[in-house]
Amino acid sequence: MGVPLTSLSHGAGCGCKLPAAALLPLVRDLPQSADDRLLVGAATADDAAVFRLTSDVALVLTIDFFTPVVDDPYVFGRIAAANALSDVYAMGGEPVVAMNVVAFPLARLGEDVLREILRGGADVALAAGVAIVGGHSIDDPEPKYGLAVTGVVHPDDLIANAGARVGDVLVLTKPLGAGAVVTSRKRGLRDDVLLDRAVATMVTLNDVAAAAARAARVHAMTDVTGFGLLGHLHSLALASGVAAEIEAAAVPAIDGTLQLLESEQAVSGGSARNREYAESFTTFTSAVPEALRRLVCDATTSGGLLVAVPADRADAVPGSVVGQVVSGDAGAIVVM
Repeated sequence: MGVPLTSLSHGAGCGCKLPAAALLPLVRDLPQSADDRLLVGAATADDAAVFRLTSDVALVLTIDFFTPVVDDPYVFGRIAAANALSDVYAMGGEPVVAMNVVAFPLARLGEDVLREILRGGADVALAAGVAIVGGHSIDDPEPKYGLAVTGVVHPDDLIANAGARVGDVLVLTKPLGAGAVVTSRKRGLRDDVLLDRAVATMVTLNDVAAAAARAARVHAMTDVTGFGLLGHLHSLALASGVAAEIEAAAVPAIDGTLQLLESEQAVSGGSARNREYAESFTTFTSAVPEALRRLVCDATTSGGLLVAVPADRADAVPGSVVGQVVSGDAGAIVVM
């Protein structure tokens, strides 16, 4: 048996992101392009950049890569690719081409492991109708993999994170808890059934949910990944100038993860940082149990879409209604 991939990583998947509390203010302070063809840039902490080429075509541009979330290299490749493609779907776009991003200890792990990672990514890209056209690699003792993805969207069909309106409901299209599963496994709890459930969630593309959201004419959309449900909702609400409420008991969880989250053993470093960040803009009512507080801060890898949609069209988006958009301080959240 070879070296377990997760034994070489300091964090798991999107849980290895830099803390939102440090990263987002830094990015917002950088010089911003004044080009009026840039429809979405870094200022609103959206999922991807959108640049208009013509009156009918805009490019959707994103890059996403991370450390191993599982030990199987083929599955790791699939998860990383699905996660990267999600950013284009979250903007209402269609991914078209992608390039591999690879950091890898080739001498230690060998060509076969890298081949399986790339094969996993290629298979997901093929299923999405995306051509992988090249990439870049470096030698690194800690393996990392992902994709730089280019998609297209009609400028009028762009779905940013900045359009939520008071009265919209919030729909989440995938259950949470993948971060807790992989963290628990990394710390010694080897539940293969639970891992299979988490993997099934992480490798599922967001293409079907995104198509339904476009058809439902949703007002705003983002995907839920490393900053957790509350972190990504905060960015959406802040960009939209609204507040939000979350009904904790309505938030879907991968079967078995709430039991894991009864213990701090399932809380990754990234999830703990998410919780600390969330407490600066979130009020938890006393009725919310600790496991659910941890769930809504879970550093998720390849999570679902979070959609703000008028209540009368919510049924058209596959998922669970987890809350609503309300008036109040921009970015403020109440979890009840």
